[in-house]
This record gives sequence, C-alpha cells and structure tokens, in this order.
Amino acid sequence: MRGTAPRWLWGECRMPFVDKTLHCLDCGKEFVFTAGEQEFYQKKGFTNEPLRCKDCRDARKRSREGTPGLTREMFDAVCAKCGAKTQVPFRPREDRPVYCQDCFREIRAQPRVG
Repeated sequence: MRGTAPRWLWGECRMPFVDKTLHCLDCGKEFVFTAGEQEFYQKKGFTNEPLRCKDCRDARKRSREGTPGLTREMFDAVCAKCGAKTQVPFRPREDRPVYCQDCFREIRAQPRVG
C-alpha cells in the first residue's frame, strides 16, 4: 500500500492517506482509490468515496450524453447588451443581466478589474 506523508497544517497533524481497495457498484470489480485521489477529494470537500470504477464512471457519463430525457430545460431571454432574443439553461431573474452567447463570450474575454 502506498500512502502520503503526514502533513502539518496550522499546528495540527493530518493523517496520511493510504490507498484503499473498493468494489464498483456497477460491475463489482475491485478498484483502487489512491492516496492522491483521496487527497484531491478532501481538497474539493467531497465526503463520499467513489462508488464506481473509472471505466464504469466513464461509461455512465457517455450514456447520459445526448439522452433526450436528460437535456436541460431552456428559457427564453433577451440579451441585456445587444437586445437579441436568446435561450439560456437557467430561469432568468429580474435583478441579474442575461447575455446571448456572443455577448457573454465578449464580456468573459475582457480583463477583470479588481
């Protein structure tokens, strides 16, 4: 088993991560949840271990792509910058501007101030 060295953070020692063997929920095969993956999960704030091996996770993602029942609902809106009619994947609110794709890309490309 491979692990990572203990880490000291603000005067407290964090226990090292150690590779874990888990069983895939879909195919039942064993897969390794590496120490590096565990550290990544902790940094991201994930609290649950993965339920599926990488192959099954990838297959699950592919099966959802282009599935008609899983497409996002689109909402009509008017671009706050150019006034064009557009559709967005969220319900527009009165207190927030909504932009068409072209204006959104243009605004995102501008350097941020602050």
